[in-house]
Amino acid sequence: MAYVYILESIKTGRYYIGSCNDLNKRVNRHNSGLVPSTRKFKPYEVIFSKEYNKFCEARFVESKLKRLKRKDYIRKIIANKTISLRATSSS
Repeated sequence: MAYVYILESIKTGRYYIGSCNDLNKRVNRHNSGLVPSTRKFKPYEVIFSKEYNKFCEARFVESKLKRLKRKDYIRKIIANKTISLRATSSS
C-alpha cells in the first residue's frame, strides 16, 4: 500500500504534503527531525491521509497537489476528507 498525506505543523500551522509506503514510519521521521524540509517546523500531526494500491499513484497525486500551492484547496481536501483529481488537473 501507499499513502498521500498532509501534515500540519503544531507549532506554526504550516502544511506539508507527502507520499510514502509506511505512514507511521514516515511521520516519525518528520517528527524526529530526519526530513530536512520539515525539520524547522516540527512537531507535526497527520490531518489527512489517503491509501492507494500503488506507490506510483500516490506520487502522482502528491505531485499534483504540490504544484497547486493553494492553501484553500488543501483546506478543502481536509474538510471533505477526499481528493478530487479533476480539481487538481485544472491547475
